[in-house]
Amino acid sequence: MTTIATTTTQSLPPLRPEYERELEPFTATAVARALPLRQRLWQNSGLRRAVILLVLAALWETVARLQNNDLLLPSFLATAQAFVEGLTTGELLNKAAISLTILLQGYAAGIALAFVLTTLAVSTTIGRDLLDTLTAMFNPLPAIALLPLALLWFGLGSGSLIFVLIHSVLWPLALNTYAGFRGVPETLRMTGRNYGLRGLRYVLLILVPAALPAIVSGLKIGWAFAWRTLIAAELVFGASSGKGGLGWYIFQNRNELYTDRVFAGLAMVILIGLLVEGLVFRTLEAATVRRWGMQR
Repeated sequence: MTTIATTTTQSLPPLRPEYERELEPFTATAVARALPLRQRLWQNSGLRRAVILLVLAALWETVARLQNNDLLLPSFLATAQAFVEGLTTGELLNKAAISLTILLQGYAAGIALAFVLTTLAVSTTIGRDLLDTLTAMFNPLPAIALLPLALLWFGLGSGSLIFVLIHSVLWPLALNTYAGFRGVPETLRMTGRNYGLRGLRYVLLILVPAALPAIVSGLKIGWAFAWRTLIAAELVFGASSGKGGLGWYIFQNRNELYTDRVFAGLAMVILIGLLVEGLVFRTLEAATVRRWGMQR
């Protein structure tokens, strides 16, 4: 027995001494340093978007020079010059301020009404039937189609524009919010009921945080609908009253055949849309749903 144990012990390899290696902390910065410079630059989403915009601008300039007709398609450089002149004189900024002031009023009113409707829908049966019926009736109806009625009811003023803006925001936001409320897990619902939450407190403390990704998505859709509805409505409203925001600026310069200013007005509309998307909604998502792990 002793011989077998001795033989087994001698056949085993020698034990390696144990040691401990301290690893560098795993951070995104350390991983980024390990990548080549070209890959690190390409991982920057802002840089990629800038490249896309430069390519589009080059294509625009090329097509405009081949077209050689500033009345039909001004070049990118001519449009940029008209845009800078509009900013310098303050005309573009003034028109944008008028449009955004009206937009915020209609957008806020649409959010408030959508919250009331969805709160009633998740609280009562008649509220759910009311929301289903109204969204089926009015959601397919284009907001701009209501502008003639709005002009009759509210006259030549901001009330007509706010009316069509409420219509454009209310229904998509209400549908998204209600879908988010219905998707809240039953466990969270039971937790709220066990704590004695009812009515408005139940909606604010349980349903809204759990359905926030759907609500934010509805806010973004409502913003896009409202912004393009406002520009289209201002084309009619501005032509009727002789004043207005960016839509009226585009309409007026089109009548006077200043095509470069028309494109400058369109560029301002696009720029405001990009700023709202990048600064407002992305900041909101980063501070809420992404921070809470509800969205990647």
